[in-house]
Amino acid sequence: MVAIAGILAVGAAIVWLEVPSLVRTKRKKELWVFSLLLALGLGLSIAKSLRLNIPNPLDWIAYLYKPVSDYVFGILKPSE
Repeated sequence: MVAIAGILAVGAAIVWLEVPSLVRTKRKKELWVFSLLLALGLGLSIAKSLRLNIPNPLDWIAYLYKPVSDYVFGILKPSE
């Protein structure tokens, strides 16, 4: 619980430092992207502190490219 409070405190400090300059310069799209990425990062950090299983994006990429890899290795395999 202390870890979650610390993560949220750091997130609040980041918001306190960054958001006023984005609002002052009227950068609405950048504020939305900043908010989305900060929320995603905070969510993943909290999940990691709770020791939840977070899937690795590299596993998804390997799953998608496995058929292509098998095809290429099949072509390059020396004939017996």
